[in-house]
Amino acid sequence: MPPTDANADSSPAPVHPGAPVPPGLHGPRADGEGSRDAPFTGFTIEADDEDGEDTLDLHLPADFLARFAGGTAYLLDQLPTWGPVATPVGSFHLVPVRIEDDLPLLHRWMNDPAAARFWELAGPPSRTEEHLRAQLDGDGRSVPCVGVLDGRPTSYWEIYRADLDPLARHYPARPHDTGIHLLVGGAADRGRGLGSALLRAVADLVLDRRPACARVVAEPDLHNTPSVAAFLSAGFRFAAEVDLPGKRAALMIRDRLLRDVL
Repeated sequence: MPPTDANADSSPAPVHPGAPVPPGLHGPRADGEGSRDAPFTGFTIEADDEDGEDTLDLHLPADFLARFAGGTAYLLDQLPTWGPVATPVGSFHLVPVRIEDDLPLLHRWMNDPAAARFWELAGPPSRTEEHLRAQLDGDGRSVPCVGVLDGRPTSYWEIYRADLDPLARHYPARPHDTGIHLLVGGAADRGRGLGSALLRAVADLVLDRRPACARVVAEPDLHNTPSVAAFLSAGFRFAAEVDLPGKRAALMIRDRLLRDVL
């Protein structure tokens, strides 16, 4: 699992073609086709121990996916339509990734040594593309986004359903828990509090746009001290240390009930 708030390419980036973007143009469909009150037949769980240890994956039933084509409309409350929000550092917009436009920039970011250490996606463009397509072609439980600040791409985000993610095996997950991964892009955007400001803004955006979500969670690498500090400054609380595949993580939680206190 990638961590959050890692470092990346410092070269200037062009104005992102999707800032602002008309609702529903980027990423999975966001038209909400089908009724949200339709009956839900539940999840299926698959276990696999080929590697000598138990693993778990949660699968959505076919009739559910057929009814809610694109997934994002239901699982993440039409994220592509959330639109820009005002923040203390400027107008910010989560724009779902469009591979043909965004791959060169994201590939550059992932190959920066500071980012590669934690994200482990350094290599040819195909490696970054594979990581993105796995989400874009999935059922909508994770949406990769470019963070556009005042018309300029500054960050890469993954907004995901933590309660439907393998992460849920490692902490007491609650329905509709929503997770965040963040990569701050350019060197000029790091070390000046931008990550904390954007984390707070995006966590609040999730809570505002997803009324069923009571908590926003994250799991940065415990050794990524700047990332952990950024989450604390953004109103997250340190909940626990958890062992995840490939890393010891700090479980960070921003609670709806405490958002006006922290």
